[in-house]
Amino acid sequence: MELILALAIGILFSSGIWLILRPRSFQVITGFMLLSYAVNLFIFITGRLHINKAPLTLDGVPVDTARYADPLPQGLVLTAIVIGFATTALYLVVLLGSRGLTGTDHVDGKERDHDE
Repeated sequence: MELILALAIGILFSSGIWLILRPRSFQVITGFMLLSYAVNLFIFITGRLHINKAPLTLDGVPVDTARYADPLPQGLVLTAIVIGFATTALYLVVLLGSRGLTGTDHVDGKERDHDE
């Protein structure tokens, strides 16, 4: 299971880097989203995978930390998802405004010649 998750994180991260290096703004935004997904998955995995363990402690039961999952990475990832959604919405608004002002969605603001 760990190998599959490591491969998924690697594929997301490398795809995000490849998209960030593209010349169009929408591809750059998509690359940032893939990078944030890779980081979220990495943070979530740092809490280890626990199967059939309770996420919270119960009242009246002695606390044995081996019986419970770590809720901190889950909370961090949930917060990161909300912040990532807000920043993606901001990026898209800036992208639409930039395209309206310049007429292109290239990162440098210039269209390439089709002869090249």
